[in-house]
Amino acid sequence: MPLIDPRTRYPAAPFETQPQAFPGLSAEMKPEPDYGEQSYRGSNRLEGLVALITGGDSGIGRAVAIAYAKEGADIALSYLPEEETDAKNVAASVEKTGRACLLLPGDIREKPVCESLVSETLARFGHLDILVNNAAFQHPRENFLEIEDEEWRRHFDTNVHGMFYLTKAALPHLKPGASIINTSSVNTKTPMPILIPYSMTKAAIANFTVGLAGSLVKQGIRVNSVLPGPIWTPFIATGMPPEQHESFGAQAPMGRPGQPAELAGAYVYLADPNNSFTTGALLPVHGGMPQL
Repeated sequence: MPLIDPRTRYPAAPFETQPQAFPGLSAEMKPEPDYGEQSYRGSNRLEGLVALITGGDSGIGRAVAIAYAKEGADIALSYLPEEETDAKNVAASVEKTGRACLLLPGDIREKPVCESLVSETLARFGHLDILVNNAAFQHPRENFLEIEDEEWRRHFDTNVHGMFYLTKAALPHLKPGASIINTSSVNTKTPMPILIPYSMTKAAIANFTVGLAGSLVKQGIRVNSVLPGPIWTPFIATGMPPEQHESFGAQAPMGRPGQPAELAGAYVYLADPNNSFTTGALLPVHGGMPQL
């Protein structure tokens, strides 16, 4: 593969203002994100494994699902029911690789849904080897006093409690060598004033990752986290103020936002059984943004 200049590989600002209601659809993004259907090349690093991915219909989760399938894994895809259109597109991409994709609509804020995600995955595939806790909620507020109580709870119910319920349901079925990967954020260390509850949940996820890694290392189960920077996903249309869409990603030293496909390799690395000494890691993928 020839070298590619990372500064100019993908679009940079200015972008169109493109607000959407949460959770947002990928097809309405301009330009549509690169999820790796053409750009990601697999090498069977996850052959025969089964991965359950939350928030897998679009954004980072979609790129991870496609990359994992290209690496030989079967996919169980968790998403909100209103994201069915995007989820079916992901399933089609996965199935083009020759792997199976189980569609699992539901809201992970509910503990029974999380338990069902695991049981249905096991019923279909017989085992679970990789759990990717990726689903998230984000809503900006310029003024702290404008944050509504229900909105505050939704951040934690989706981003933290759902991760807890799902991990707890999956853990009894994970064998030595299994991997848990959580999506945190660079906001863990550099929280944005307009995203206080979101940033708090992402810090909690990072802390959960390191603590759980220490707890499970004696069972041979690895736990790691990816910390994305500004990534071009439907989260931008639904979770950022419209006036910030145009310049999104320009603050990164790379001069542009990242694409979901550019993060997929980090999730593959953390899931790959060959990288068996990596646990408790917080892996930033942020285009060179400085961290405290």
